[in-house]
Amino acid sequence: MKKHIPNSITLANLLCGCLGIIFALNGNLIYAAYAIWIGAIFDFFDGFSARLLKVSSPIGKELDSLADMVTFGVLPSFIMMKLILSPPIDWLVYVPLIIAVFSALRLAKFNTDTRQTTAFRGMPTPSIAFFVSGLPFWIQIDPNAFNWLWVSIASIVLGALLVIPVQMLALKFKDYSIAANWPRYFLILTGVVLLLILGPKSLPITISFYFFLSLFSSQKEAIN
Repeated sequence: MKKHIPNSITLANLLCGCLGIIFALNGNLIYAAYAIWIGAIFDFFDGFSARLLKVSSPIGKELDSLADMVTFGVLPSFIMMKLILSPPIDWLVYVPLIIAVFSALRLAKFNTDTRQTTAFRGMPTPSIAFFVSGLPFWIQIDPNAFNWLWVSIASIVLGALLVIPVQMLALKFKDYSIAANWPRYFLILTGVVLLLILGPKSLPITISFYFFLSLFSSQKEAIN
């Protein structure tokens, strides 16, 4: 029975994505954000349990990508679609679907790219989903915080970041020395501080910081 435990956790991630889409379509974007976060917890523990129980399988890997596609690709697209208010042209509400499209490409590339074992190439899909999940909490403060143009441009940029050939930090530690892992420790510390100060509203800021920190650290490694 233990071989089914990781896949069951992965399916829980998928279920979170499906429920989140329903919440988003009904305009409950806060609950949709919660669905992303809970899905991310399941996404962490499915791999953790597979390694712990030593029951990793090709089916589990493919199932994980399918679940991630829904929770971290399709769901963020629907959240962004609901943030587009009064666009001058009706079809502009579909621009955020670019996130779902490039999430699929990102996940396919990840599954076939052996270079992404210790670092990512392009933003990982959960990072984009976390960025989007923080936006509804800014809307709570100011319903007009984001206009249709900002959301459209942000969607295109987020989609592009998923597939750009730029090395991004992965929170994977070969050892725990500060010298070898200072960007990771810096990212974690900054994220925690911002979360304590701003709460969920900090997520877009933290993910933006993650992007620029990755660029800086990868450039420094190239120079050295």
